[in-house]
Amino acid sequence: MPETRGKFITFEGIDGAGKSTHIATVADLLRGRGREVVSTREPGGTPLGEKLREMLLHEPMHLETEALLMFAARREHLARVIEPALARGAWVVCDRFSDASYAYQGGGRGLDKARLASLEHWVHGDLQPDLTFLFDLPPEAARGRMSRQGREPDKFEREETDFHARVRQAYLERAASAPRRIRVVNAARSLEEIRKMIEEIVETHCS
Repeated sequence: MPETRGKFITFEGIDGAGKSTHIATVADLLRGRGREVVSTREPGGTPLGEKLREMLLHEPMHLETEALLMFAARREHLARVIEPALARGAWVVCDRFSDASYAYQGGGRGLDKARLASLEHWVHGDLQPDLTFLFDLPPEAARGRMSRQGREPDKFEREETDFHARVRQAYLERAASAPRRIRVVNAARSLEEIRKMIEEIVETHCS
């Protein structure tokens, strides 16, 4: 058994905020410090989760169905990937987790926070990320970034600017409620400035 449990780092933000660019940087930094790193994503992360991801990102469905499938994929992800990795002392770096459900299904779609809290408690109890980077960017700027990517957007990315504004606000409210865990990153800054900030925070958690 490992002497210490691994740590859990997540990346959040509205679509187009640029978080994905920095996930590999953090994974490489941790590996350079001799850590075992599991890099994964939500929805997804397991064979079943990836099938659910395709449905969730592309199929129309009732709001509550969407929330339930998100948490179903998360439960499988936790059981098959995240919890075993943490138990053996590995560090898990994940693109989105339950904060995204509060932002997208709660803020964006309007699902009652109490229902989300109930699902969160059922699916992962007291387990929360040790550190979360929230990439914050106005929706208009994020939409401009996505339009330059030249790929087919998923159903969330196709939502109107008002939807993404609500998602952003829900993220910021979540960050205000957990300031020690959630570090807000000004995603309008240069890649180098963001990279340096993230590396300094991760180095602190590694020590």
